Amino acid sequence: MLITSPNMTKPDESYAFLIATHEGLSETESHALNARLILILMNHIGDAAVLAEAMRLARDPSAV
Repeated sequence: MLITSPNMTKPDESYAFLIATHEGLSETESHALNARLILILMNHIGDAAVLAEAMRLARDPSAV
């Protein structure tokens, strides 16, 4: 089951780290970083049903 309620211990720090990770990259490099990060996190989650639900919600945020 996908967790949709706030679940991060340090959301502001995590977001700041994500933004800092992109600093100095071109748009193409930034897109590639995002793709790699998504694949790494998908592998970590591992559950196809959870991933499918997350993708559905990402595509249609009003479904949350």
